[in-house]
Amino acid sequence: MSTKRRDFLKAAGLTSLGILGGGLMVRADHVSDSIETTRIQSGRQKFNMCGYRAPKIDKVRIGFIGVGNRGSGAVYRMNHIDGVEIKAIADIRRNVAEKSLKNVSGPAPTIYADKEDEWKKLCDRDDIDLVYICTPWHLHTPMAVYAMKAGKHVAIEVPAATTMEECWQLVETSEATKKHCMMLENCCYDFFELMTLNMARQGVFGEILHGEGAYIHDLLNDNFGKTSYYDMWRLKENYRDGNLYPTHGLGPVCQIMGVNRGDQMDYLTSMSGNDFSMSAKAKELAAKDDFYQQFANKGFRGNMNTTTIRTHKGRTIMLQHDVSSPRPYSRIHIVSGTKGYAQKWPEPGKIAFGHDWISADEMKKLEEQYTPEIVLKVGEMAKKVGGHGGMDFMMDWRLVDCLRNGLSLDQDVYDAALWSAIAPLSEKSVKNRSNSVDVPDFTRGAWKSNPLLELTLKGGGSTGVKA
Repeated sequence: MSTKRRDFLKAAGLTSLGILGGGLMVRADHVSDSIETTRIQSGRQKFNMCGYRAPKIDKVRIGFIGVGNRGSGAVYRMNHIDGVEIKAIADIRRNVAEKSLKNVSGPAPTIYADKEDEWKKLCDRDDIDLVYICTPWHLHTPMAVYAMKAGKHVAIEVPAATTMEECWQLVETSEATKKHCMMLENCCYDFFELMTLNMARQGVFGEILHGEGAYIHDLLNDNFGKTSYYDMWRLKENYRDGNLYPTHGLGPVCQIMGVNRGDQMDYLTSMSGNDFSMSAKAKELAAKDDFYQQFANKGFRGNMNTTTIRTHKGRTIMLQHDVSSPRPYSRIHIVSGTKGYAQKWPEPGKIAFGHDWISADEMKKLEEQYTPEIVLKVGEMAKKVGGHGGMDFMMDWRLVDCLRNGLSLDQDVYDAALWSAIAPLSEKSVKNRSNSVDVPDFTRGAWKSNPLLELTLKGGGSTGVKA
């Protein structure tokens, strides 16, 4: 996007979310913007949201947008946390919105449905503190920006943004409004990832030198399922070629390395193989069902994308993305340091301090010593309530506890922007024969002095849970 065009759009009010009544129809056909828009710097930081402690909220009043898949589970989990009141639910499908009412034990929330911009009425209410967004990816940033401008904190499903311009919009709006913008990266709250973060903070692995993460998940049939995702939105995202879903594997590694808090990404390179599965699947289905003719001649992303990142401190990160090959699920989660090594997949997680894995007895001792406070407090309840084994519940509980006690969040808007930016940056690298691409510094230099994320419930931990 040219500077003149961006200035025109700003003057017309089109880059803010005042635009999005029509923007709701934007789909994954924005590939050119996501590849070409590489705004690296954006003036000076207006306000540092890293470490920001917003005023305490005794009762967190929540409005949910999108309750078809992830959102319905979020309503259920939040209903198990003290100090929460679910005030409103928005979904374009009224029957889907009303279905989530069964997960609310208190007064019935107001439903907003039937029209594409009904969600704005939820954001405009003066009795909501947090807007929780679980819609298709291309709506995440528009809805989050609108909600923050309406005076609400926001929590957004992953990825938080799909273009570089959207990443900057999240950062600039959060700084301007002083409203939290948290990407709901649940894998940062998985039990093994939390333990390795605690071990890294206490120097068990020595100096961290390399990390690996992935999203390897066979979704071929799900992506082509007529009822899996509303209007086939997730299949359409796969017209883009890059690492489209980097944050599950990347988030925990970034927290361990202190990215945005003492270190920063410098540049990346990305390579995709050919598509050996999705186009063939589309043509196979189209031969039996005319509905799939619309996908039969589309170009889909390759099966495997591998992206490598180098940080300013000389650390390296390897990320992989494959959602169309018949492989066991894996996020890899490798932490490699000068003194030790951890790897989660294939499960169970393993630790080494040399050539061999430690024994089961030694592993048990490490778990007893380094299981963090949050797991000790709500881990068992998290397993009962559920959500990817309990990590979703711990994420939600921690968010509510931070808001109620006026604490800074574990994941801030800079993390949301940076981790999401890997997708469009990887697209650009893939398009240019895997040439390296600079990674923008969304903190605008503040990473050099931002404090490391510490695993502590100090000042918080007071929020109860319901059986």
